[in-house]
Amino acid sequence: MNINGLKIGIIGGGIGGIAAALALRQRGAQVTVFEQAAELTEVGAGLQISENGMVVLRALNVVGEVPEAGVRSYGTELRDYRAGRLVSRLPAPSAGATYYYHRADLLDLLHRAALREGVVFRLGARVLQTRKHPSEAEIGLDDGTRMRVDCAIAADGGRSEIRTDLNGPETPEFTRQVAWRATIPWEHRVEKPKAALTMGPGRHVVTYPLRDQMLMNIVAIEERSDWREEGWRRRGDPEDLRARFAEFGGPVGEILKQVQDPHIWALFLRPVARRWQNGRVALLGDAAHPTLPFMAQGACLALEDAWVLARSFDEQSGIRQALTAYETRRRPRTRKVVAAAGANARNFHLRGPMRLAAQAALMAIGPRLSRKYDWIYSYDATV
Repeated sequence: MNINGLKIGIIGGGIGGIAAALALRQRGAQVTVFEQAAELTEVGAGLQISENGMVVLRALNVVGEVPEAGVRSYGTELRDYRAGRLVSRLPAPSAGATYYYHRADLLDLLHRAALREGVVFRLGARVLQTRKHPSEAEIGLDDGTRMRVDCAIAADGGRSEIRTDLNGPETPEFTRQVAWRATIPWEHRVEKPKAALTMGPGRHVVTYPLRDQMLMNIVAIEERSDWREEGWRRRGDPEDLRARFAEFGGPVGEILKQVQDPHIWALFLRPVARRWQNGRVALLGDAAHPTLPFMAQGACLALEDAWVLARSFDEQSGIRQALTAYETRRRPRTRKVVAAAGANARNFHLRGPMRLAAQAALMAIGPRLSRKYDWIYSYDATV
């Protein structure tokens, strides 16, 4: 299908939304991104882009062979919580390279690439609803504006109202896990930077460097039932964070002492959407398949979605056919990755004899463990 001149509206100016806008614009569509925030900003946080996401960024000409703004990963160290004792080392995935990005930096790279290609951004534009018409879609904004487009893509996150329009109301399941995140200044540069995953009973902490190793990213997960706020932008109390992870010593204990401005949110589980599209409106990224953070694949899956969506327009004869092909191709993989992330949550928080047995196993097989997920990292949406 030749989409030259096709009008497409993207709802949500995050990583998945801008990547989709860029991929579709590069094929000739007239693309407008509707973002409710007044500017494209992100609360300070890191993310990991493994090779399955990097191939899309390269194909979109967002990064080159030596990616800008990312820190290359040389694997992960698994540590015990009390004194930071090294349990095992996991090498970097054999499929390509993983990079650590500050979320705002990756968003900026995508935004600049999209502007160069002529994507239009409407900031401060809150979308209240979308409606399907026989030959187009209507996007309704909170100021009363109605925009007619040939196709609308909802990349507006796990709590997407458009997801609800397509699938009906849902009751998300509280996982009884709460996440803290923060960044701190960092001065300890190393030749081959790694992530550290420090495991304790009922909680764990992941740390890795950002911005040429000048920042350290911290994600701390704990099991608790007294916090149920889902949003990413709620500030937490640094002293409360330290009290809840007071038994964590070694390197991560020193890192937690330096946290000044953490954010906190509850982790909720939503299934992969039963229905992704209606022939004119489609879901993308977390709106279609919200995932827990235990495989670091949320952004990567959204990047894969963006490329597969755009290629489906190349390969199909009409919009309905393209959206159907996109959903058909993406649903099985996203379900499998989401399930893998959910299973990992249990592995990090073992207690008592089970924890000690798991550590003994990791000492023996740790160097081979990353191969278990080769099917995730070696996937190439661009071929």
